[in-house]
Amino acid sequence: MTPATALLIVIALSYLIGSIPSGVIISRLLFGFDIRDKGSGNMGSTNVFRVLGAKWGIVVQLLDILKGVIAVAIISRIFSGEMPFDNRTPFEDATVIKLIAGAAAVIGHIWSVFVRFRGGKGINTAAGMLVAIAPLDVGVALGFFLLTFFLSGYVSLGSMMAAITLPSFMCFRYNILHDNIPGYHTIIFFTIGVSLLVIYTHRSNISRLAHGTENRFTKYWLFRNHRK
Repeated sequence: MTPATALLIVIALSYLIGSIPSGVIISRLLFGFDIRDKGSGNMGSTNVFRVLGAKWGIVVQLLDILKGVIAVAIISRIFSGEMPFDNRTPFEDATVIKLIAGAAAVIGHIWSVFVRFRGGKGINTAAGMLVAIAPLDVGVALGFFLLTFFLSGYVSLGSMMAAITLPSFMCFRYNILHDNIPGYHTIIFFTIGVSLLVIYTHRSNISRLAHGTENRFTKYWLFRNHRK
């Protein structure tokens, strides 16, 4: 097998694993309907939380995160040998393949071949991919997600805040704190790209937030509860 063929197989398998529509499968098999026909019309964990409850929302969230982890930690290992292109990044070849595999999984989740390219927002699969690459930065982004979510009640706003926080915190660590981040000049652009993609998939949420029509989890809206 040539390196180019091996890389294509990694990309294809990562895309397919990312394309598995966890929310759709669970809603159809266990509840007899397509989750995309309810709530916000999205197959992601947020809509599952809203329609099927917290238990199934957590299950779908974990499954979607696992897709990114599998692509990076397992599927990427199919590739071995020399790179089919000139690797000019400061990363080792194996890390570059992991980035490619993770990105393919995220694209698969957003544009899933199994549901006519009508997938989810990609935030959970992106988180799974990045956990294996930049765990500290993902942890901080998760903290900002939770803070935003509990202060506003909006999952979409929290997701976008996490997407913005990830490259911002990485930039802060490297340029202000002078932390040594291997391959920073490559991974910062990669994380910015992933973050922009996640924000792009939330464009309808941005519109609803601007018009005050976005769905809010009032039960978890601590700021409102505090005001009471």
